[in-house]
Amino acid sequence: MRWESHISTLLFLFPSSLFHRDFSPYTEREATYPSMAAVSGRIIQTTVSPRQSKNLRLITSGTICAVKLHSTVPHQGLGLTWTENSAMQKSATVKTKNLLCNASQSGTAVSSFEKVDFLKLQNGSDIRGVAIEGVEGEPVNLTEPVTEAIAAAFGGWLLNKKKPEGSKRLRVSIGHDSRISAKILQNAASRGLVSAGFEVIQYGLASTPAMFNSTLTQGEANHWVDGSIMITASHLPYNRNGFKFFTCEGGLGKADIKDILQRASSIYEKLSDGGVIMSNKDVEASVKKADYMSIYTSDLVSAVRRAAGNIEKPLKGLHIVVDAGNGAGGFFAAKVLEPLGAITSGSQFLEPDGLFPNHIPNPEDKTAMQAITKAVLDNKADLGIIFDTDVDRSAAVDSTGREINRNRLIALMAAIVLEEHPGTTIVTDSVTSDGLTTFIENRLGGKHHRFKRGYKNVIDEAIRLNSIGEESHLAIETSGHGALKENHWLDDGAYLMVKLLNKLASMRAKDPSIESKCLTDMIDGLDEAGIALEIRLKIDQNHADLKGGSFRDYGEAVLKHLNNTIESDPNLKKAPKNFEGVRVSGYGGWFLLRLSLHDPVLPLNIEAPTKEDAHKLGLAVLNAVREFPALDLSALLNFVQQS
Repeated sequence: MRWESHISTLLFLFPSSLFHRDFSPYTEREATYPSMAAVSGRIIQTTVSPRQSKNLRLITSGTICAVKLHSTVPHQGLGLTWTENSAMQKSATVKTKNLLCNASQSGTAVSSFEKVDFLKLQNGSDIRGVAIEGVEGEPVNLTEPVTEAIAAAFGGWLLNKKKPEGSKRLRVSIGHDSRISAKILQNAASRGLVSAGFEVIQYGLASTPAMFNSTLTQGEANHWVDGSIMITASHLPYNRNGFKFFTCEGGLGKADIKDILQRASSIYEKLSDGGVIMSNKDVEASVKKADYMSIYTSDLVSAVRRAAGNIEKPLKGLHIVVDAGNGAGGFFAAKVLEPLGAITSGSQFLEPDGLFPNHIPNPEDKTAMQAITKAVLDNKADLGIIFDTDVDRSAAVDSTGREINRNRLIALMAAIVLEEHPGTTIVTDSVTSDGLTTFIENRLGGKHHRFKRGYKNVIDEAIRLNSIGEESHLAIETSGHGALKENHWLDDGAYLMVKLLNKLASMRAKDPSIESKCLTDMIDGLDEAGIALEIRLKIDQNHADLKGGSFRDYGEAVLKHLNNTIESDPNLKKAPKNFEGVRVSGYGGWFLLRLSLHDPVLPLNIEAPTKEDAHKLGLAVLNAVREFPALDLSALLNFVQQS
């Protein structure tokens, strides 16, 4: 039964002197974030029948206004109708718990700026911040002016790297995932780049891998670019957003991001002192728009066809369901699988919705994996595929409901790659299992090089090994980031799944009766732990035991003490080669205690055959680190007491 809105009438007054924006309405079929362009002094009236009453937001750029609806009425469908009124109204009637507005002026002159510590926006080789108000304790720090400064700074960095001759203008592409702040930041980034003298191509909704790929597509003169910006915060909550940057050499490293943020800080200061930025109207004249995703998806389709011996529909008869988690990966069903002949009925959450109402788009998340597993079993599908928000990570589920993620995904990819490149080195992050090492080296005849956490660390290490003569064709993290040498070392979740489909298609070309279970048969013999968990030991930075030092120094002292303590325990053995933290085997399992890349936390990973074995490993760590009072050991104590 349909029901009428908890909002009877909603009227916004936008002075035309402040904003040049426009709403595209939410509809049941269209993307659930608005596009932005011109609203000059109009009254907007809405009638709503929300599909997702817990979290409906109406957004404007310049002003970010959000209406939260709270109701126990069943979700029935979302529809907004927009009408203009000639009379100017000064009030809004809203029956709701929360009306949130974060107004930031856009136009030609910058009138007020808050101080921003740009370096705090760095997240390894990415930039991430809070773009939307509404979460307590998380103030907005990724505003439009901040974004303009960051984009202009990337332009300066790119000029310094490319050193174009004469008056040649460099070209930058900008794309975004489904986040509700995406178009606001896309327009702000465009202003920053155009103001700095760059040509800009907006790709709109796109995947992170496609944005990198656009720096390589030289045959497409209308699409090829010198650099690329992806607006995304991966699987983080709706209020966050951020940036990833690419050139034809790949993603930028930590040092590059620090350089860009330092440049951005200087640009921001100049703007705050009365600098002038361009209006959206001026920018639109200098910005092109292009459908690059069609080129990117066409390349993926061609790759599968080639692997199957140039068969037009090599997946014909296979039923494959896709779960995009309302991120940017919904294209995969209609644009990749269906042209290859696959049946995609039962695919879910393909429509972009930056509130992520169904589950977190994260192949490591239990709820997300349960959702795609259920879809496979309910639809009696041959295979299930799930992506994260920006499609640089992925996982799969076979026809029996068995998950292919984490160590299993690495094992399957290693099996495929080692068939093509016998003896090659597989580079992974530090938390992969001992069983995976045995599988790669003893079963597949390859080499397992376990390195540090962080997908960029893993990829860079594989590139380094190749540079010194050690062949490596696969770099992959347990999170689902996987990069192949054949694909320019790009961590591309869609390409990773295409690699699996390539194998499936080639096997079906030889035997049409073969089913997708043949993929999981390839990892039979992988020894998997009965117990696998991660416990986070937080460091209290205000504790007197730090003596004014940094949490990083304190964490290193903890690791050094643990390392020394383990040497005296005959039941435990340190890993002979280890690049991060303290890794120890014993009691049939292993543990790794390391320092987080960014946070005052020591994550402890434990894998063991039984709960009793895991208890012994946890107790060994607990006994070694008890004397560090700034460590919060409550989670570890709780595990040891319950196991």
